[in-house]
Amino acid sequence: MVRPAASIDRLTRTIIPSHASIAEAIAQLERAGTGALLLCDKERILRGLLTDGDLRRAILRGIPFDKPCSDIANPEPIVAIGIREAADALSLMDHAREFLLNHLPVVDDLGRVVDLVLRSDFVSEEKLGLSAVIMAGGFGSRLRPLTDDVPKPMLTVGDRPLLELTIERLKDAGIKRVNLTTHYLAESISDHFGDGQAFDVDIRYVHEDRPLGTAGGLKLLEESNETLLVINGDIVTEVDFRSMLSYHREHGADVTVGVRQYELQVPYGVIDCDGSRVRKVEEKPVLHFLVNAGIYLLEPTVYRYIPSGLRFDMTDLIGRLIEKGRHVVSFPIVEYWLDIGQRADYERAQEYARNGGLQA
Repeated sequence: MVRPAASIDRLTRTIIPSHASIAEAIAQLERAGTGALLLCDKERILRGLLTDGDLRRAILRGIPFDKPCSDIANPEPIVAIGIREAADALSLMDHAREFLLNHLPVVDDLGRVVDLVLRSDFVSEEKLGLSAVIMAGGFGSRLRPLTDDVPKPMLTVGDRPLLELTIERLKDAGIKRVNLTTHYLAESISDHFGDGQAFDVDIRYVHEDRPLGTAGGLKLLEESNETLLVINGDIVTEVDFRSMLSYHREHGADVTVGVRQYELQVPYGVIDCDGSRVRKVEEKPVLHFLVNAGIYLLEPTVYRYIPSGLRFDMTDLIGRLIEKGRHVVSFPIVEYWLDIGQRADYERAQEYARNGGLQA
């Protein structure tokens, strides 16, 4: 098939055995960067297609990560057989289902996988009707002395500041209007980015004279009718902002909260009691939680719930919206994500960059 993307490397990254666990599939999807994996047997016969959407639904349903990924994959995906022209592949992706397909496995006459075609191979992604705010005013106290003279979002990951990597990902997703909320060492941020022209975005600064929390600064923004993406400035991530926006709109949400699966192993045997009677003993169980990932989509209607001039965090806003009966939904993040809260987290981000992560 004639198409612009090299196929061999992509195919290697996306093939996974059907018996691999969901946890292994999530890790491979992070590395593949294709939004889908091809489940194959040893002869490379296609046994299913696993998308990032399948993984997000599995997380919300609480399916254990040690289950085989075949349990949540589509066992009979639409495939292309013998297609030679890009136009034919795109037509199949447009009309084979009642919805558009973003991933199309290509197989030979025996059902062996020979390629994976992505919609993005052929269709230029349009700009999103979306602006962004990066919360970049924190002190980074837990990372001192690294942040004594450098604000945490300006710490280098690989060879560039973290904030620059985040802005680049926003730009690549079609987001051109970026607001930066600043407080601590604000000049080092504005001196580096200026008006954003050198980075092909329009950057505006919202300076907080005193810290207003992760939501309070939003009250300082110019009024807008657009959906707003809010992201903490100390996050390293490859989340698909387009998928997040589609999910937000599909659910008709007032706020969508990016969440991440977090595991906590209890280092002791846990005793389940009914009064004094022991009902069950579970040795060192692993508990699963969905934690706040510091990435949000907000509709303009929620701004009126933010007080003016007061410290107010996103958790306060979410709690208030839930109390008022507004529609708040969660969006599981299956792509790479890391909150740089402490020195060990920063070292993990550096290692990820050294291993080829976060490349444009």
